[in-house]
Amino acid sequence: MIRLKSADPAELRADAARNREALLEAATRTFAASATEPSMRAIAREAGVGIATLYRHFPTREALVEAVYQDQVQRLTQEAGRLLRRLRPSEAMRAWMDLFGDWLMTKHGMIDTLRGMIDSGEIAHTETRDELLAAITSILDAGSAAGDLRPDVAADDIAASLIGIFTVTAGQSERTGRLLDLLLDGLRPQSRRT
Repeated sequence: MIRLKSADPAELRADAARNREALLEAATRTFAASATEPSMRAIAREAGVGIATLYRHFPTREALVEAVYQDQVQRLTQEAGRLLRRLRPSEAMRAWMDLFGDWLMTKHGMIDTLRGMIDSGEIAHTETRDELLAAITSILDAGSAAGDLRPDVAADDIAASLIGIFTVTAGQSERTGRLLDLLLDGLRPQSRRT
């Protein structure tokens, strides 16, 4: 009689966690690269898993979009602290601006679903906005304390400026970088402007 070895539950959980992470990463890449909403099959293929695995983790397109959106917001907000631990506040702000642009890019291929979810209240847009403003505020506060950034700038001003820059310069990376550098220069105290 042949006995089949049963799978260790810990191995199954680790495998499931790896699959979920692979799906989030693949969905993020696919959404960012797509002008229209990609199929769930395309995302599963990009992740190297079957469509059933994708639906086991994310039973609907909305569940996947929400997971990608929340994952990206969390990464973006946590990165503010990491950048401040490694860089001067003005350098952290400039690096964070680039990350914000990357975050906006991930929404390209999921914008219709995302808008519908925000309109229906499935995603709390104000909560996300508050998290992002808190991340910006943490950098501004550190910069003000260090004399590296002006103390009279509000996080709302930075967020509005970033959205404007990335909207106007979509696909023009050199121009985007120049405008972000100009914005940062305006955030420096008069005595520190380059």
